[in-house]
Amino acid sequence: MRGYRRARLLRGRERGRGREAAPDGLDRSDPGGLAALADSYLEALEVKNYSARTLDTRRYALTLFLRWSQDREVLRPEAVTKAILESYQRGLWHHRKGDGAPLSVGTQIGRLAAVRSLFKWLCKEGHLGADPAAHLEMPKEQRRLPQDTLSEAEVADILNVPDTSDPLGVRDKAMLELLYSTALRRTEIAKLELRDLNADRATLHVRGGKGGKDRVVPVGGRALQWCAKYLDEVRPLLQIDLAEAALFLTGYGKGFSPNSLGNLVRKAVEKSGVGRPGSCHLLRHACATHMLEGGADTRVIQQLLGHAKLETTQVYTEVSIRLLREVHARTHPAGGGVAPD
Repeated sequence: MRGYRRARLLRGRERGRGREAAPDGLDRSDPGGLAALADSYLEALEVKNYSARTLDTRRYALTLFLRWSQDREVLRPEAVTKAILESYQRGLWHHRKGDGAPLSVGTQIGRLAAVRSLFKWLCKEGHLGADPAAHLEMPKEQRRLPQDTLSEAEVADILNVPDTSDPLGVRDKAMLELLYSTALRRTEIAKLELRDLNADRATLHVRGGKGGKDRVVPVGGRALQWCAKYLDEVRPLLQIDLAEAALFLTGYGKGFSPNSLGNLVRKAVEKSGVGRPGSCHLLRHACATHMLEGGADTRVIQQLLGHAKLETTQVYTEVSIRLLREVHARTHPAGGGVAPD
């Protein structure tokens, strides 16, 4: 029945606009319909210079909601009620992926947040008199601590994996050292260009980080030394196109994609024998935690990591317990660990 409804709607769109149905299967024949207005909403975000990643995420989440609504013949914003949105929310909770696993709470929140943002915009622009999503209660996300952080010795094991007698090993060593020194995300290090590394000032310009925000972070001396060795001895060997601006190049002379870079780091982690799954985020977590254990202020770590909210950074203080453990052992009456008789 749902397939029939969708086919009927798409045929109506073709008749009304004289063109083929949209690839996403949405009915845009009505300029005041949900699908057409959602396009205007996304265009408004683009005009406000939202990042491409944010736009893609919102577009995907809204397409899922609009298909769900269209299947139920809810095509205009005024037809959407809080009860309908709560029904969609229950559907997200009951949904199972191909492997039988449910959607994570974070995924559910992200999809609902996109819908709430759309209806807030519809009210602001005068397309709706009241917001049906205004009082929609979001799922409560369980706050999880990062996995056990790598010790300094384990980080050293990972950083020592590359064979630095080989040019590609020098490149990999420089990337790993830079990841641990700066706590960059994999997408951020993949986008680095030559101009972003300032060796004289020992800084790195991170352009278009999460949320499209730029930041400048310091680079440690050891990472700078390996980057200098890579730039002097290795990158000229890898460069094919003189116009290629990426800082780190693959064997094909191109910049890394986030996935290929993540796979490279994952293999180094596996080869190190530390027995932890993961890749770039392991070194990001380790950098933040080790700096906190060394006495760095949480707000400094927030700036380094590029977190918009301090609460996001404070989770690291809950896994950075070495200093707390040392103080506890020194000051607590029973903290010395005297063996029982």
